[in-house]
Amino acid sequence: MTEMETTRRAVMTGAGGAGLAVVLAACGGGATPADGGASAAPPAGDAAPSGDAAAGAAGGLAATADIPVGGGKVFKAEKVVVTQPAEGEFKAFDAICTHKQCPVGSVSDGSIICPCHNSRFSITDGSVQSGPAEQALAEKPIKVEAGTIALA
Repeated sequence: MTEMETTRRAVMTGAGGAGLAVVLAACGGGATPADGGASAAPPAGDAAPSGDAAAGAAGGLAATADIPVGGGKVFKAEKVVVTQPAEGEFKAFDAICTHKQCPVGSVSDGSIICPCHNSRFSITDGSVQSGPAEQALAEKPIKVEAGTIALA
């Protein structure tokens, strides 16, 4: 074998290995039929856009008026979910489910919902309302000033 053939083989083997790694990585994060799960991709419907367009004020996540009482919004880019359990009371939690690290997808009926395996968390304190998750969502510090909610 010549040096050129060896180099070509090494390049092809490396490229094939990288392709296999991409395929394996794409398959690794989601749920499998063995654990009774569905696709790891959350629904697009309830997540709010991130950045200044969603904030309603420069530098914040959202305007207080954008967070419904008894509900909340998921901010995917910031990996945070902001809730308003009672009028004027705002909370923020890590938006990554503690079960299989899927991003939570929506807030409905007093619950933060993970679409991967339907774990539900309280909008008041992030505690688990129903599993398979067993650990609460971590609370994130926020500041609410002049009608704007921002990460602290």
